Amino acid sequence: MQFLSDNAARVHPRVWAALQAADGPDVPYDGDQLSARLDAAFSDLFGRDCAAVWVATGTAANCLALTTMVAPHGAVVCHQDAHIEGDEGGAPGFYLHGAKLLLAGGEGAKLTPEGIAAVIDPIKSDVHRVQPQAISITQASEQGCAYRLAELAALSAFAKARGLGLHMDGARFANAVTFLGCSPAEAATGADALSFGMTKNGAMSAEVVVLFDPAQAQLVRMRRKRAGHLQSKGRFVAAQVLAMLQDGLWLDNARAANAAAAAIAAGAGARLRYPVEANEVFLRCTAAERAALRAQGFGFYDWDQETARFVTAWNADPGAVAALARAIAAL
Repeated sequence: MQFLSDNAARVHPRVWAALQAADGPDVPYDGDQLSARLDAAFSDLFGRDCAAVWVATGTAANCLALTTMVAPHGAVVCHQDAHIEGDEGGAPGFYLHGAKLLLAGGEGAKLTPEGIAAVIDPIKSDVHRVQPQAISITQASEQGCAYRLAELAALSAFAKARGLGLHMDGARFANAVTFLGCSPAEAATGADALSFGMTKNGAMSAEVVVLFDPAQAQLVRMRRKRAGHLQSKGRFVAAQVLAMLQDGLWLDNARAANAAAAAIAAGAGARLRYPVEANEVFLRCTAAERAALRAQGFGFYDWDQETARFVTAWNADPGAVAALARAIAAL
């Protein structure tokens, strides 16, 4: 009964079918018919002209998106718990050729204009200091919390006033859209570039850099090639993306994952560390309690010495979810 990560979930049958259907001959790299449909598909989804560049990993999506905003002598402001800071092995510095990450705090692993200002305002505007050039936020955050539309609007206004780009890490963007009950465009308010995650949500290995300034697309494509992420049979990545978008499968999958997380959280009471607004549940558990849960067959990660993290996926087994909820309530 695994709740380690949505990365461990099965590939959705419709994605497998799309991969099989893409197995005919076509132009290599991203010159195929499926890749050619992505710009229009995402423009329709967001209700505005945008460009979509596929990659295989979230790390590549985040870093390539940031290359459109940040020079090697610049900096990105992110939350201290951001994935680009703690879980990407220094990839942002590698892709951005030495650009710096500036870390800010914030409840629920979310940034605020005030928190960002506290970090960047003391930086002198001269050649001796790395200057901030972008903000990176995560929707939903690393603590499973969704930015509300008013929060996004405030961050967008702050970024524009300060001349900063705004990147959104959307590894669990579908979960945030589902929780908020809003449109994809609203959930990405103010973003200049969005890392649109699909691998955690039912795809095999498919992420998309969505650029709300299509003029940046060629830059990202050139850097994708240089970074080794231009796959020769790119149609198989594009096929996954289109299958996930078709008939709202990406939202259906997120709905199922969110519902499973909510069922686990329902009986957790005061153990909840953060509100459950996506598909992650963080619980206060002692070492002995975590051992007791593992002895019953539940797999999960220790978030810190006092916290266990449980992640649900689109194919979460209802029996396992109910069993975990009962086990937590009985601790």
